[in-house]
Amino acid sequence: MVEDVKDILISEEEIKKIVKKLGKEITEDYKNKNLILRSVLKGSVVFMADLMREIDLPLKIDFMIVSSYGDKTVSSGKVKIVKDLDIDLSDLDVLMVEDIL
Repeated sequence: MVEDVKDILISEEEIKKIVKKLGKEITEDYKNKNLILRSVLKGSVVFMADLMREIDLPLKIDFMIVSSYGDKTVSSGKVKIVKDLDIDLSDLDVLMVEDIL
């Protein structure tokens, strides 16, 4: 894969610093709250794992899978929920972790 990369815009070290900073900010913002991280699989799962390690709070996690591509390489424009959440979100403070927006 390294051969496919033309330019590195943000170094691994810079990304680690940013994730650590985000973790501290989330820890402060969600102190005394009932935090759940919600990830849209599969693209954001590695980032969410790194982020979770930097959040110093008890938290829950849950995942969903959505698709607008099916077996194509171009979006159909219609979003299909392949796997919905397993946890009831009532009384939880939800933080979405995803890679498209």
